[in-house]
Amino acid sequence: MKSTEIITAMLNAIGEDPDREGLIDTPNRIIRSWAEIYSGYEKDPFEIFRTFTSDGYDQIVLLRDIELYSMCEHHMLPFFGKAHVAYIPDGKVLGISKLARLVDIYARRLQIQERIGDQVTGDLMKYLQPKGAACIIEATHMCMRMRGVGKQNSIMVTSSMQGAFRDQESTRQELLQLIKH
Repeated sequence: MKSTEIITAMLNAIGEDPDREGLIDTPNRIIRSWAEIYSGYEKDPFEIFRTFTSDGYDQIVLLRDIELYSMCEHHMLPFFGKAHVAYIPDGKVLGISKLARLVDIYARRLQIQERIGDQVTGDLMKYLQPKGAACIIEATHMCMRMRGVGKQNSIMVTSSMQGAFRDQESTRQELLQLIKH
């Protein structure tokens, strides 16, 4: 069965008429939108890790407020918010836009918020080998707003911290202060 036929069957299943004017091209539009929404499956995180010498810099590098859009793997409903990604260089730095790209690679898949943070910090530790890596995500989940418990103002916060951010309280506190500003 072709993808468009599956979407047409879904429209029928919810009681819609897939032949009505507003829905005639909807299956094709959905397929095109999925190519963008789920584009993370086609990207290899390793490919973005072009590093540069840190020239001795060994303090926190933080990219705050990275816009994040993802789809909940439990309900296929969106969740969105912001990620804060940090690392402490150990001889190498990464182009700052690569931190945002790394978040997007994992956010553009069926996901849970907790896993995105772990995937981001895991790749930073594996490919950049910093002294520490952190990813804090604040997101609103439409599965909580549109259905189920119906909590309109809830924000889920998750953190993944490795290395110095996990092991050293003062380093973790410095990072949290930087995120607040």
